[in-house]
Amino acid sequence: MFKELRQEIKGTITKVNVPVDNRLQQICNLLKESVPYYDWVGFYFKNGDKDELKLGAYAGEPTDHTIIPFGKGICGQVALSDKNFVVPDVKAQDNYIACSINVKAEIVVPLFANGENIGQIDIDSNTPDPFTTEDERFLEFVNQEVAKIL
Repeated sequence: MFKELRQEIKGTITKVNVPVDNRLQQICNLLKESVPYYDWVGFYFKNGDKDELKLGAYAGEPTDHTIIPFGKGICGQVALSDKNFVVPDVKAQDNYIACSINVKAEIVVPLFANGENIGQIDIDSNTPDPFTTEDERFLEFVNQEVAKIL
């Protein structure tokens, strides 16, 4: 599954006649539609000079969490740690911000451009403990591709 998706992601990234925001939206839609346990897919980006993240393109239920301070929740922690964060069970996390009562697991992978953490891809799953190392490597690939157009 991820092998085919890698090709589709590359194809989306190289559509230079499509605005960047539209390509990011296409990637979110593709991931949500293609991976059965990706129930919410979104990009958060550093909000200017502020120590906070701002929601960009996403696919899934609308969220109230359009601004997340650094350090708050899983996304806010990744903004500070520069490391992937896989949460097999969100109920076991003290610093978790609930977006939906249906969410059981979350994965957040930082997005780097020119060596700087400028954002992240965030995926919520309604399936308990679905994320593997393969998901991490795939999402790192997605972010490396996205960084080329930012």
